[in-house]
Amino acid sequence: MVRFIIASVALALLLDASSAFTFVKSPTSITFPSATSVNNEQSNESSILAVRSSALFMGRAAAVRAATKGKTDAKKAKTNAYYGKKIIMAVKQGGSADPQANRALGELIKQAKANSVPVDNINRAIKRASEANTADFKESTFEAYGFGGASMIINVLTDNDNRATADVKSTVGKRNAKMAESGSVLFMYDRKGKLEVNVELDEEELLEAAIEAGCEDMELVEGDEEGTSIVYSEPADTSKMAEAIKSLGHEPKMNLAYVSKAPVEVSEEDFEKNMAIIDALEELDDVDSVEHNMSN
Repeated sequence: MVRFIIASVALALLLDASSAFTFVKSPTSITFPSATSVNNEQSNESSILAVRSSALFMGRAAAVRAATKGKTDAKKAKTNAYYGKKIIMAVKQGGSADPQANRALGELIKQAKANSVPVDNINRAIKRASEANTADFKESTFEAYGFGGASMIINVLTDNDNRATADVKSTVGKRNAKMAESGSVLFMYDRKGKLEVNVELDEEELLEAAIEAGCEDMELVEGDEEGTSIVYSEPADTSKMAEAIKSLGHEPKMNLAYVSKAPVEVSEEDFEKNMAIIDALEELDDVDSVEHNMSN
């Protein structure tokens, strides 16, 4: 595309240059363009190049924005669906749609709101849970091996075990990865509370707030996106850590996650293959998240 545009401009320059001369009958009577005319033509040619270049870069920027928005929208939809299913589970297991009487439900509603789940979605899930034809949801975990020593934890929340199992195994197998025996991957991970915020947290301030809130352990790392932070805590301290972060003026998104004890760095080619597997898995309705041990 760039070569084509540059060639077009070069052709325009050649044609404009040839038309800049006025030929008359006498071979000695050749009229050259004035300096002002040349400058104007050069300015116009620069404008053509600038406009075409701008259009090119605007097209790329639009494509990047569209791709980013698509991923953001998909992630938001996945989060909304996850909490919808979890709320249905909490209502059915707790026997009450009242968050005051059902502590598990009340805690889930807090988490859902912290993760920007619309109130209408929350109320709709609570209503669905009381309907007789609403199926029960069940959590399960699958383990898999990727490329270059990578491993994956596949978290599933489904109302149909057979469908979920078939979809996960098919997705992994089609991409030449391998399902692992139960427990053969999981022992290499720790279960942690994961809290995400859209700012860069100050470690000393966070440590003081965590101690004040009664947290025993924490780890602060950079978030997946620039200018964000992730805080890991012991599962039992997740709510306390959330309060510590709130005391600093930030609203965290929180959930439980598996964190690798020994991250591995894989080649660029293997990384791309593994991410293709993860993306395909996360597109499945029954898969809520996929965690891995890749450090790059």
